Amino acid sequence: MKPEYNLANMKSRPNPFAKQLKQKVTLPLGIDVREYFADKAREK
Repeated sequence: MKPEYNLANMKSRPNPFAKQLKQKVTLPLGIDVREYFADKAREK
């Protein structure tokens, strides 16, 4: 390996695995957790 690489000359491309990583996830949250985040949102 080279000690340094010049990233300015590197060609970029989109991540081919990005579509596979996007999945909907459902997390069960308690009422107290929902209230905590609702309070935090109102503070701002």
